[in-house]
Amino acid sequence: MLLAISVVFMLFVSVSNLVVPWIIKDVIDKVLDDKDLTMLYLIIVAIMVTFFIRAITTFGHRYLMGYIGQAVIMDLRNVLYHHLQKLSISYYDRRRTGEIMSNLTNDISALQMAIVDNFIQLVQEGAIFIGSFVSMIYLQWKLTALCLVIVPLVSYTIKFFGRKLHSSGRDVQERLADVTSMLQETIQGVRIVRSFNRGDFEEKRFNEINKSSFNATVRAIRQQSQMTPLVEFLSAIAVCAIIWYGGVSVIDGVMTTGELIAFLIYAINLANPTRRLAESFGSVQKSLAAADRVFAILDEEPEVQDKKDAKPLVVSQGKVEARHVAFYYEKENPVLTDLNFVAEPGQTIAVVGPSGAGKTTIANLLPRFYDVTGGAIYIDGVDIRDVTVGSLRDNIGLVPQDTLLFNTTIKENVLYGRLDATDEEVWAAVRAANAEKFVKSLPHGIETKVGDRGLVLSGGQRQRIAIARAILKDPKILILDEATSALDTESEKIVQDALDKLMVGRTSFVIAHRLSTIKNADQILVLNNGVIAERGTHDELMAKGGLYYELYTMSAKNAQGK
Repeated sequence: MLLAISVVFMLFVSVSNLVVPWIIKDVIDKVLDDKDLTMLYLIIVAIMVTFFIRAITTFGHRYLMGYIGQAVIMDLRNVLYHHLQKLSISYYDRRRTGEIMSNLTNDISALQMAIVDNFIQLVQEGAIFIGSFVSMIYLQWKLTALCLVIVPLVSYTIKFFGRKLHSSGRDVQERLADVTSMLQETIQGVRIVRSFNRGDFEEKRFNEINKSSFNATVRAIRQQSQMTPLVEFLSAIAVCAIIWYGGVSVIDGVMTTGELIAFLIYAINLANPTRRLAESFGSVQKSLAAADRVFAILDEEPEVQDKKDAKPLVVSQGKVEARHVAFYYEKENPVLTDLNFVAEPGQTIAVVGPSGAGKTTIANLLPRFYDVTGGAIYIDGVDIRDVTVGSLRDNIGLVPQDTLLFNTTIKENVLYGRLDATDEEVWAAVRAANAEKFVKSLPHGIETKVGDRGLVLSGGQRQRIAIARAILKDPKILILDEATSALDTESEKIVQDALDKLMVGRTSFVIAHRLSTIKNADQILVLNNGVIAERGTHDELMAKGGLYYELYTMSAKNAQGK
C-alpha cells in the first residue's frame, strides 16, 4: 500500500515536469503572440498550484520510499541473520568472520541504495522519458523519428558498461569484505599485535588491503564516469538534429515557435532521464553484485539439519553410546576411524590423548556441531540424528576452554543458560560456581558489564561465570572441553571445585589437558590415531604402563616444573 502511494506521488512529480513545456508553449504562442493578459494570469496560477502540489508529493514519495527501503533492509538483515543462525559450524570454518560481517553491513547498505535511490530514479525518470516521448510524437512525429536514430547506440552503451559495472561492483564488495576482516582480526587480536610489537607491520598490511579496496572502487567510478558522458554526447547529437530540422520547420511555417521550444524542452527532458537512467542502471548493476553475495548465503544449505520426521529428544537417563563412529573434516585426513564407547548415566568419562588425536572432535560431534561421517552416536538408545537439533542441544551443556562472555552484564551472561530463570536461581548458580564472592566485590555486583568477550574479568572469573551459565541450564549431559587448561593453579582449584559440583548426577565428558584433574573419572578413553588406544580407570591405565602412563608422567613433570 505504502509503495503504491509512493509510486503515485512519484508519477505526479514526473507529470509536473511534463506540464512545464506545454505552459511555456502557451506563453509564447498565446500570451506573447496574442497579447492575452488573462491567459498570463491563468498560467501563473497553474504554475504555482503545480509546484505547490509537486512539493508535497516530493516530500511524500521521498519519505515513503526511505521508510520502505529501511523496512526492506531491516527485514532482509533479519532474514540473513536468521539463516546464519541455522548454518552449520563448518560454514563458519570456511569463511572469515569479517567477511560475514561485511555481508550484513556493506552488502546490505549497497542494496539499500538500489532499493531507495535507484528505484526512485527508475520510476520518476522512466515516467518523464515515456511522457516526453509521447508529447514529442504528438507535437511532431517526423522530428521524433529522427531522434530515434541514436536509441540503438545508447542501448548498446548502457548494456556494455552494465556488464563491466556488475563485475567491478562485485570486486568492490569483496575488497570491502577484506578490509572488514582485517579490522576484525587486528582489533580482536590487539594484545597479540602489541605484545609482538607488530603495529607497523599490521599498518602496512592494512594499507595494502585498503589500497586494493581503493583501486577497485576507483575502477568502478571510472567505468561509471565513462558511460555517463558518452550517453550525454549521443543525446546531444539528437538535440542538434532537433534544432536543425525544427528550425527549418519553423521557417517554413510547419511548426510554431512555441511548439519548437516545447519540443526542444521535451527532447532535453528525454536526454536527461536517459543519462540518469544510465547512471541508475550502472548503480543497480553494482548493487546486484552485493545482492549476489547476500543471496549466495541464503542459498547455502546447513549440513546439519533435522530430518522430516525428527522428534524432540527426551533424556530420561543420560546414557551415551558411540558405535563405530568415523569423522573427517577433510576426506583425505580422517580424524576418527572407529570410535566405540558407552557412558552410563551419571558417569564421568575423561578423554585424553596427544595433540590432534580427536579429543575436541568428540565434543563437537555430541551436540551435532558436525555430523558423523560413519557410525552413529546414541543417547538413551536414540540416534541423535533422529531427533531435533534444538532439543539435543537443550540437553547438553558445554564449558569450553576459550570462554566467551557477551559484552553485557554478569547477570545476563548467566541468564544465557536459561532465559526465564529467576534472580534467586541466577544467584544459586553463581554460588554453585564459586563465583559469589568475586561477583559481590565488583562495583556494580552482578550488574557489572564484563566488556568485549568478558576481558574485564580474569580467566578464572570468566570460567566460573561460564560454569554458572551451564549450572543454570541444568543439562542432563555435560561436556568440559579443557575447561581448566588455561588457568593458574589457584584459579584451577576454585574452578575444579565448581566443576565437580556441576558434574554431580550428570553424564559428563571431560576433555583434559592436565591429567591430574581426571584421576577420579569413572572411565578414561585414551585416543590415538583416530581410535581408542586404551580405556579404563586411572589406576588401571597407570598399571598398564602404556600411552596414558606416558602422558600422565609427562603432565606431572610439567606441573612440577611450573
